[in-house]
Amino acid sequence: MTATSTINATDFKARCLEILDQLAAHKIGRVAITKRGKVVAVLTPPEGVEATVRALHGCMRGSVVTPADFDLTAPVLDEAFGARDGALHG
Repeated sequence: MTATSTINATDFKARCLEILDQLAAHKIGRVAITKRGKVVAVLTPPEGVEATVRALHGCMRGSVVTPADFDLTAPVLDEAFGARDGALHG
C-alpha cells in the first residue's frame, strides 16, 4: 500500500503545481488534502495507458470458456440464411 502524505488546503494551494508534477512523475504516491483537520480530497498519480486500456478492454477476461476442441471459425448453422432470399424473419 502506498503511503499517504497529508497537507492542509492552504499549503496545497501554495504548492499545487509542484505537488501535481510530483504525482504525475510518480515521485509521491498519494496526497490527502485537509480542511480544519478533516480530509476533503485524496490525489493519486494517474495510471499508465497500458493499465487503463487493460482495465477497459479486459473487464470480462477469463469469463468465457470454450472447449479445447471447439472451432470458432466453423459455421454454426447447417441451413442457409433466409435473409439471402429476402426473408428477414423466420
